[in-house]
Amino acid sequence: METFWFIVVALMLSVYVILDGFDLGAGIVHHLAGRKEVERSLILRAIGPVWDGNEVWLLASGGALFFSFPVLYAVSFSGFYLPLMMVLWLLMLRAIGIELRGHLDNPLWRQFWDFIFAVASAMLAIFFGAALGNVIRGVPINADKIFFEPLWTNFLPHGQTGILDWYTVLTGVVALVALATHGANYIAVKTSGPVQERARNISRKAGWLFVLLAIVALIATLRVRPQMLDNYKAHVWGWLIPLTVAGGMVGIQYFREKRRDFAAFLSSAMSIAGMLGGVAFGLYPNVLPSTLNESYNLTIWNTAAQPYGLRIGVIWWAIGMVLATVYFIYLYRSFYGKSSLESGGY
Repeated sequence: METFWFIVVALMLSVYVILDGFDLGAGIVHHLAGRKEVERSLILRAIGPVWDGNEVWLLASGGALFFSFPVLYAVSFSGFYLPLMMVLWLLMLRAIGIELRGHLDNPLWRQFWDFIFAVASAMLAIFFGAALGNVIRGVPINADKIFFEPLWTNFLPHGQTGILDWYTVLTGVVALVALATHGANYIAVKTSGPVQERARNISRKAGWLFVLLAIVALIATLRVRPQMLDNYKAHVWGWLIPLTVAGGMVGIQYFREKRRDFAAFLSSAMSIAGMLGGVAFGLYPNVLPSTLNESYNLTIWNTAAQPYGLRIGVIWWAIGMVLATVYFIYLYRSFYGKSSLESGGY
Protein backbone atom coordinates (compact mmCIF):
# COMPACT_ATOMS: atom_id res chain seq x y z
CA MET A 1 0.00 0.00 0.00
CA GLU A 2 2.90 2.37 0.63
CA THR A 3 3.98 2.13 -3.00
CA PHE A 4 0.41 2.69 -4.19
CA TRP A 5 0.09 5.89 -2.17
CA PHE A 6 3.52 7.05 -3.32
CA ILE A 7 2.25 6.76 -6.91
CA VAL A 8 -1.03 8.47 -5.99
CA VAL A 9 0.67 11.50 -4.43
CA ALA A 10 3.14 11.78 -7.33
CA LEU A 11 0.28 11.52 -9.84
CA MET A 12 -1.84 14.15 -8.09
CA LEU A 13 1.08 16.57 -7.88
CA SER A 14 1.75 16.01 -11.59
CA VAL A 15 -1.89 16.80 -12.40
CA TYR A 16 -1.59 19.99 -10.36
CA VAL A 17 1.58 21.10 -12.13
CA ILE A 18 0.08 20.42 -15.57
CA LEU A 19 -3.24 22.16 -14.89
CA ASP A 20 -2.23 25.07 -12.68
CA GLY A 21 1.05 25.14 -14.60
CA PHE A 22 -0.57 26.65 -17.68
CA ASP A 23 -2.21 29.28 -15.42
CA LEU A 24 1.20 30.15 -13.99
CA GLY A 25 2.66 30.10 -17.48
CA ALA A 26 -0.02 32.49 -18.70
CA GLY A 27 1.02 34.84 -15.92
CA ILE A 28 4.72 34.50 -16.75
CA VAL A 29 4.16 35.50 -20.40
CA HIS A 30 1.30 37.88 -19.54
CA HIS A 31 3.07 41.05 -20.70
CA LEU A 32 4.88 39.36 -23.58
CA ALA A 33 1.81 37.88 -25.27
CA GLY A 34 -0.51 40.74 -24.28
CA ARG A 35 0.95 44.09 -25.29
CA LYS A 36 -2.28 46.04 -24.80
CA GLU A 37 -4.65 46.12 -21.88
CA VAL A 38 -7.44 44.46 -23.86
CA GLU A 39 -5.05 41.68 -24.91
CA ARG A 40 -4.04 41.03 -21.32
CA SER A 41 -7.71 40.93 -20.43
CA LEU A 42 -8.18 38.26 -23.09
CA ILE A 43 -5.39 36.15 -21.56
CA LEU A 44 -7.01 36.40 -18.14
CA ARG A 45 -10.33 35.51 -19.73
CA ALA A 46 -8.71 32.32 -21.10
CA ILE A 47 -7.77 31.10 -17.63
CA GLY A 48 -10.51 32.85 -15.66
CA PRO A 49 -13.05 29.98 -15.55
CA VAL A 50 -10.51 27.33 -14.51
CA TRP A 51 -7.57 28.77 -12.57
CA ASP A 52 -9.11 28.46 -9.10
CA GLY A 53 -10.39 24.97 -9.86
CA ASN A 54 -6.92 23.92 -10.96
CA GLU A 55 -5.51 25.00 -7.61
CA VAL A 56 -7.78 22.48 -5.88
CA TRP A 57 -5.31 19.81 -6.97
CA LEU A 58 -2.65 21.40 -4.77
CA LEU A 59 -4.95 21.14 -1.76
CA ALA A 60 -5.95 17.60 -2.70
CA SER A 61 -2.30 16.60 -3.06
CA GLY A 62 -1.50 18.07 0.34
CA GLY A 63 -4.43 16.19 1.85
CA ALA A 64 -3.33 12.91 0.28
CA LEU A 65 0.22 13.49 1.52
CA PHE A 66 -1.01 14.24 5.05
CA PHE A 67 -3.16 11.11 5.08
CA SER A 68 -0.71 8.63 3.57
CA PHE A 69 2.69 9.90 4.78
CA PRO A 70 2.02 11.94 7.96
CA VAL A 71 5.64 11.84 9.13
CA LEU A 72 6.84 13.27 5.82
CA TYR A 73 4.13 15.93 6.00
CA ALA A 74 5.15 16.95 9.53
CA VAL A 75 8.91 16.95 8.90
CA SER A 76 8.79 18.76 5.55
CA PHE A 77 6.23 21.39 6.55
CA SER A 78 8.20 22.32 9.67
CA GLY A 79 11.56 22.29 7.89
CA PHE A 80 10.29 24.25 4.88
CA TYR A 81 8.34 26.72 7.01
CA LEU A 82 9.93 29.85 5.51
CA PRO A 83 9.47 29.00 1.81
CA LEU A 84 5.97 27.66 2.48
CA MET A 85 4.95 31.03 3.93
CA MET A 86 6.41 32.74 0.87
CA VAL A 87 4.52 30.39 -1.45
CA LEU A 88 1.26 31.04 0.41
CA TRP A 89 1.71 34.79 0.03
CA LEU A 90 2.52 34.41 -3.67
CA LEU A 91 -0.59 32.26 -4.18
CA MET A 92 -2.70 34.92 -2.48
CA LEU A 93 -1.12 37.75 -4.45
CA ARG A 94 -1.70 35.93 -7.73
CA ALA A 95 -5.36 35.37 -6.86
CA ILE A 96 -5.78 38.99 -5.73
CA GLY A 97 -4.13 40.19 -8.93
CA ILE A 98 -6.65 38.28 -11.02
CA GLU A 99 -9.76 39.13 -9.01
CA LEU A 100 -9.14 42.81 -8.13
CA ARG A 101 -7.98 43.83 -11.59
CA GLY A 102 -11.45 44.69 -12.85
CA HIS A 103 -12.83 46.29 -9.69
CA LEU A 104 -11.91 49.82 -10.79
CA ASP A 105 -12.18 51.25 -14.28
CA ASN A 106 -8.74 52.80 -14.12
CA PRO A 107 -5.74 51.98 -16.39
CA LEU A 108 -3.17 52.45 -13.61
CA TRP A 109 -5.15 50.16 -11.30
CA ARG A 110 -5.29 47.39 -13.93
CA GLN A 111 -1.60 47.79 -14.83
CA PHE A 112 -0.62 47.46 -11.17
CA TRP A 113 -2.55 44.20 -10.68
CA ASP A 114 -1.34 42.86 -14.03
CA PHE A 115 2.20 43.39 -12.74
CA ILE A 116 1.40 41.65 -9.44
CA PHE A 117 -0.15 38.72 -11.31
CA ALA A 118 2.88 38.34 -13.59
CA VAL A 119 5.50 38.62 -10.83
CA ALA A 120 3.66 36.27 -8.46
CA SER A 121 3.23 33.69 -11.24
CA ALA A 122 6.93 33.81 -12.14
CA MET A 123 8.06 33.61 -8.52
CA LEU A 124 5.73 30.68 -7.83
CA ALA A 125 7.18 28.77 -10.78
CA ILE A 126 10.71 29.40 -9.50
CA PHE A 127 9.86 28.41 -5.92
CA PHE A 128 8.05 25.25 -7.01
CA GLY A 129 11.05 24.31 -9.15
CA ALA A 130 13.44 25.05 -6.30
CA ALA A 131 11.28 22.91 -3.99
CA LEU A 132 11.60 19.99 -6.40
CA GLY A 133 15.34 20.62 -6.48
CA ASN A 134 15.44 20.41 -2.67
CA VAL A 135 13.66 17.06 -2.76
CA ILE A 136 16.10 15.67 -5.34
CA ARG A 137 19.22 17.08 -3.67
CA GLY A 138 18.08 16.27 -0.15
CA VAL A 139 17.88 18.34 3.01
CA PRO A 140 19.90 18.20 6.28
CA ILE A 141 17.65 15.73 8.13
CA ASN A 142 19.24 14.53 11.37
CA ALA A 143 18.78 11.32 13.36
CA ASP A 144 15.67 12.76 15.04
CA LYS A 145 13.99 13.34 11.66
CA ILE A 146 14.25 17.10 12.10
CA PHE A 147 15.72 19.73 9.83
CA PHE A 148 15.54 23.43 9.15
CA GLU A 149 16.84 25.25 6.11
CA PRO A 150 17.49 28.98 5.89
CA LEU A 151 16.87 30.67 2.57
CA TRP A 152 20.53 30.08 1.64
CA THR A 153 23.88 29.21 3.24
CA ASN A 154 26.98 28.84 1.08
CA PHE A 155 25.11 28.05 -2.18
CA LEU A 156 26.57 24.52 -2.26
CA PRO A 157 24.27 21.47 -2.63
CA HIS A 158 25.70 19.38 0.22
CA GLY A 159 26.13 19.47 3.98
CA GLN A 160 24.19 22.21 5.77
CA THR A 161 22.24 23.33 2.75
CA GLY A 162 19.83 26.23 2.32
CA ILE A 163 16.66 26.41 0.27
CA LEU A 164 18.60 28.08 -2.51
CA ASP A 165 21.92 26.94 -3.93
CA TRP A 166 23.24 26.74 -7.48
CA TYR A 167 21.37 23.48 -8.12
CA THR A 168 17.97 24.51 -6.74
CA VAL A 169 18.21 27.87 -8.51
CA LEU A 170 18.82 25.91 -11.72
CA THR A 171 15.75 23.71 -11.15
CA GLY A 172 13.75 26.86 -10.41
CA VAL A 173 14.78 28.40 -13.73
CA VAL A 174 13.94 25.15 -15.54
CA ALA A 175 10.46 25.25 -13.99
CA LEU A 176 10.05 28.90 -15.00
CA VAL A 177 10.87 28.19 -18.65
CA ALA A 178 8.90 24.92 -18.75
CA LEU A 179 5.74 26.57 -17.42
CA ALA A 180 6.23 29.62 -19.65
CA THR A 181 6.27 27.25 -22.64
CA HIS A 182 3.25 25.37 -21.33
CA GLY A 183 1.32 28.57 -20.65
CA ALA A 184 2.16 30.01 -24.07
CA ASN A 185 0.84 26.83 -25.69
CA TYR A 186 -2.40 27.15 -23.73
CA ILE A 187 -2.83 30.80 -24.71
CA ALA A 188 -2.28 29.82 -28.36
CA VAL A 189 -5.08 27.25 -28.00
CA LYS A 190 -7.55 29.65 -26.38
CA THR A 191 -6.96 32.88 -28.32
CA SER A 192 -6.69 34.14 -31.87
CA GLY A 193 -5.16 37.07 -33.71
CA PRO A 194 -2.04 38.92 -32.51
CA VAL A 195 -2.13 37.34 -29.02
CA GLN A 196 -2.15 33.86 -30.51
CA GLU A 197 0.74 34.65 -32.84
CA ARG A 198 2.84 36.09 -30.03
CA ALA A 199 2.06 33.08 -27.86
CA ARG A 200 3.18 30.75 -30.65
CA ASN A 201 6.42 32.69 -31.02
CA ILE A 202 7.04 32.59 -27.25
CA SER A 203 6.36 28.85 -27.21
CA ARG A 204 8.83 28.27 -30.04
CA LYS A 205 11.67 30.22 -28.43
CA ALA A 206 11.01 29.13 -24.86
CA GLY A 207 10.67 25.52 -26.05
CA TRP A 208 14.24 25.47 -27.33
CA LEU A 209 15.48 27.08 -24.10
CA PHE A 210 13.51 24.43 -22.18
CA VAL A 211 15.39 21.68 -24.03
CA LEU A 212 18.78 23.26 -23.32
CA LEU A 213 18.06 23.84 -19.63
CA ALA A 214 16.62 20.34 -19.20
CA ILE A 215 19.86 18.84 -20.51
CA VAL A 216 21.93 21.04 -18.18
CA ALA A 217 19.65 20.15 -15.25
CA LEU A 218 19.96 16.42 -16.02
CA ILE A 219 23.76 16.62 -15.95
CA ALA A 220 23.63 18.63 -12.72
CA THR A 221 21.19 16.17 -11.13
CA LEU A 222 23.47 13.22 -11.84
CA ARG A 223 26.32 15.15 -10.26
CA VAL A 224 24.34 16.18 -7.15
CA ARG A 225 22.51 12.85 -6.66
CA PRO A 226 23.98 10.04 -8.81
CA GLN A 227 21.75 7.57 -6.93
CA MET A 228 18.89 8.78 -9.14
CA LEU A 229 20.12 6.30 -11.76
CA ASP A 230 19.87 3.24 -9.49
CA ASN A 231 16.24 2.43 -10.29
CA TYR A 232 16.81 3.01 -13.98
CA LYS A 233 19.66 0.51 -13.91
CA ALA A 234 17.54 -2.03 -12.04
CA HIS A 235 14.41 -1.64 -14.19
CA VAL A 236 15.01 -1.20 -17.91
CA TRP A 237 11.40 -0.17 -18.55
CA GLY A 238 12.09 2.99 -16.55
CA TRP A 239 13.95 4.41 -19.55
CA LEU A 240 10.56 4.91 -21.18
CA ILE A 241 10.15 7.91 -18.87
CA PRO A 242 13.03 10.01 -20.27
CA LEU A 243 11.93 8.96 -23.76
CA THR A 244 8.51 10.41 -22.92
CA VAL A 245 10.16 13.68 -21.90
CA ALA A 246 12.18 13.78 -25.11
CA GLY A 247 9.10 12.94 -27.18
CA GLY A 248 7.16 15.77 -25.57
CA MET A 249 9.95 18.27 -26.26
CA VAL A 250 10.17 17.19 -29.90
CA GLY A 251 6.39 17.37 -30.13
CA ILE A 252 6.34 20.98 -28.92
CA GLN A 253 8.55 22.12 -31.78
CA TYR A 254 7.06 19.80 -34.41
CA PHE A 255 3.45 20.73 -33.73
CA ARG A 256 4.37 24.37 -33.27
CA GLU A 257 5.76 24.45 -36.80
CA LYS A 258 2.58 22.74 -38.02
CA ARG A 259 0.56 25.37 -36.11
CA ARG A 260 -1.30 22.62 -34.26
CA ASP A 261 -1.69 24.42 -30.97
CA PHE A 262 -3.59 21.80 -28.99
CA ALA A 263 -1.11 19.07 -29.94
CA ALA A 264 1.76 21.37 -28.88
CA PHE A 265 -0.03 21.96 -25.56
CA LEU A 266 -0.42 18.21 -25.00
CA SER A 267 3.26 17.78 -25.85
CA SER A 268 4.37 20.28 -23.22
CA ALA A 269 2.05 18.56 -20.71
CA MET A 270 3.64 15.23 -21.61
CA SER A 271 7.18 16.54 -21.14
CA ILE A 272 6.33 18.06 -17.74
CA ALA A 273 4.57 14.88 -16.59
CA GLY A 274 7.54 12.83 -17.78
CA MET A 275 10.04 14.95 -15.88
CA LEU A 276 8.04 14.73 -12.65
CA GLY A 277 7.51 11.00 -13.15
CA GLY A 278 11.21 10.55 -13.78
CA VAL A 279 12.06 12.28 -10.51
CA ALA A 280 9.59 10.11 -8.57
CA PHE A 281 10.91 6.94 -10.22
CA GLY A 282 14.52 7.89 -9.48
CA LEU A 283 13.85 8.74 -5.83
CA TYR A 284 11.73 5.69 -4.94
CA PRO A 285 11.51 4.46 -2.19
CA ASN A 286 12.91 7.70 -0.77
CA VAL A 287 10.56 10.62 -0.34
CA LEU A 288 13.04 13.09 1.16
CA PRO A 289 16.76 12.21 1.25
CA SER A 290 19.16 13.51 3.88
CA THR A 291 22.33 15.34 2.92
CA LEU A 292 23.92 14.41 6.27
CA ASN A 293 23.59 10.63 6.28
CA GLU A 294 21.71 8.25 3.97
CA SER A 295 20.47 6.31 7.00
CA TYR A 296 18.42 9.40 7.92
CA ASN A 297 16.53 9.37 4.61
CA LEU A 298 12.75 9.58 4.82
CA THR A 299 11.25 6.71 2.84
CA ILE A 300 7.78 5.40 2.09
CA TRP A 301 8.35 2.80 4.82
CA ASN A 302 9.31 5.01 7.77
CA THR A 303 6.87 7.86 7.03
CA ALA A 304 3.67 6.03 6.05
CA ALA A 305 0.45 5.78 8.04
CA GLN A 306 -0.77 2.48 9.45
CA PRO A 307 -1.73 -0.20 6.87
CA TYR A 308 -5.39 -0.27 7.92
CA GLY A 309 -5.76 3.46 7.36
CA LEU A 310 -4.05 3.24 3.98
CA ARG A 311 -6.45 0.50 2.87
CA ILE A 312 -9.57 2.37 3.99
CA GLY A 313 -8.26 5.54 2.38
CA VAL A 314 -8.21 3.91 -1.05
CA ILE A 315 -12.02 3.71 -1.01
CA TRP A 316 -12.55 7.39 -0.18
CA TRP A 317 -9.78 8.49 -2.53
CA ALA A 318 -11.40 6.55 -5.41
CA ILE A 319 -14.79 8.16 -4.73
CA GLY A 320 -13.21 11.61 -4.57
CA MET A 321 -11.28 11.10 -7.79
CA VAL A 322 -14.38 10.00 -9.68
CA LEU A 323 -16.26 13.11 -8.54
CA ALA A 324 -13.30 15.40 -9.30
CA THR A 325 -12.80 13.87 -12.75
CA VAL A 326 -16.48 14.28 -13.66
CA TYR A 327 -16.44 17.88 -12.46
CA PHE A 328 -13.29 18.81 -14.41
CA ILE A 329 -14.56 17.18 -17.59
CA TYR A 330 -17.78 19.20 -17.24
CA LEU A 331 -15.84 22.39 -16.46
CA TYR A 332 -13.50 22.20 -19.43
CA ARG A 333 -16.27 21.14 -21.82
CA SER A 334 -18.36 24.10 -20.66
CA PHE A 335 -15.62 26.55 -21.65
CA TYR A 336 -14.48 24.75 -24.78
CA GLY A 337 -13.34 26.91 -27.69
CA LYS A 338 -11.69 30.31 -28.11
CA SER A 339 -11.98 32.89 -25.37
CA SER A 340 -13.49 36.32 -25.97
CA LEU A 341 -14.43 39.40 -24.00
CA GLU A 342 -17.87 39.78 -25.55
CA SER A 343 -19.61 38.55 -22.41
CA GLY A 344 -17.46 40.67 -20.09
CA GLY A 345 -15.12 39.38 -17.40
CA TYR A 346 -11.52 40.04 -16.62
